[in-house]
Amino acid sequence: MYESDHDHDRYDLLVVGSANADLVVGVERRPAPGETVLGSDLAVHPGGKGGNQAVAAARLGARTALLARVGDDAHGRLLLDSQRAAGVDTAGVLVGGAPTGVALITVDPSGDNSIVVSPGANARLTPEDIRAAGPLFGAARVVSVQLEIPLETVAEVAGAMSPGTRLVLNPSPPAPLPAHVLAACDPLVVNEHEARYMLGEAAGTTPREWARALLALGPLSVVITLGAAGALVADRRTGDAVPVPSIEVEAVDTTGAGDAFTAALAWRLGLGEELAEAAAFAVRVGAAAVTRQGAQASFPTVEELLTAEVLPTAEEVPAP
Repeated sequence: MYESDHDHDRYDLLVVGSANADLVVGVERRPAPGETVLGSDLAVHPGGKGGNQAVAAARLGARTALLARVGDDAHGRLLLDSQRAAGVDTAGVLVGGAPTGVALITVDPSGDNSIVVSPGANARLTPEDIRAAGPLFGAARVVSVQLEIPLETVAEVAGAMSPGTRLVLNPSPPAPLPAHVLAACDPLVVNEHEARYMLGEAAGTTPREWARALLALGPLSVVITLGAAGALVADRRTGDAVPVPSIEVEAVDTTGAGDAFTAALAWRLGLGEELAEAAAFAVRVGAAAVTRQGAQASFPTVEELLTAEVLPTAEEVPAP
């Protein structure tokens, strides 16, 4: 079912992961246990970490494919339409087996969100599905995966990598990872919450300490996203830990910003950029994403990066 000419550069990025319908309500404040608060009209957006990353990369100009599972329902059709509209190759999107995954999201006036996820069809993306998609893996420069699909499926992805293909893994929502999965990560991309989860009592207090401790778990490289403070990148091969400064923006909605960051990072790494250089580009993409409502609707094109005042000039943005 998968078309491939076995050209290793057919896809800049293969995203393996979740596709959800995001059901979003704005609230003045998030409810305490047992409390009811009134919110805005319900908005339904295409989302899920896998779907978000695929759209973010495609909007930037990356040749992108998505391997995911959706339900045979209205939410599934919404997700497929959104992927195709962004230019994502959906040959790897499987349909059926359960209702499409749903994320219930409340957003407060500061832009912070709280999310409950019903995995639905995402929980039915199996190791067998990964094995059946071998040609997709053979045609990808970079594979990006997250943890909104079963961990055994993530482990299968780590084992399905073609020689020379790079694995980017964002452990979100955080969960324990087998050693062979950690060893395949180049980079492991975490925020502060995910870093602390993975390190437990050994976390230390500074991002540099987290980076050192995370590298000791086995990944070849680590990127720690620090919100308004930018990011920190660390590479086992060089021993360097390099801060990547952020850009000051007015945050409207942080939903999906981490996915936009990771997608941009993965794409630029596939083009051969160094980790710090790719992260600097990704920070700018993430900053642009928080200035607009929604997840996928907020993801910028390269043209939009060039015209946004907080973002770099044409000379600074490498051509796709």
